[in-house]
Amino acid sequence: MQKRTTVYLEPRLHRALRIKAAEVDSSVSDLVNEALRLSLKEDAIDSQAVKDRSREPSRDFESVLKDLKRDGLV
Repeated sequence: MQKRTTVYLEPRLHRALRIKAAEVDSSVSDLVNEALRLSLKEDAIDSQAVKDRSREPSRDFESVLKDLKRDGLV
């Protein structure tokens, strides 16, 4: 079951979206749904990465910079 909503798009973005939909023989709704799905999936992956790394020890910038200089990377 789909839900209806109103979204206000910038005119140039709306035009580009309509053109893209016509080019790929899809609807604007399908393209918007897919874009949102991908964006939310990416956010979930990023959130999980932050959660996974939250237990790692932190280092201050100066010590990281010192190590990079020592290793000839900066």
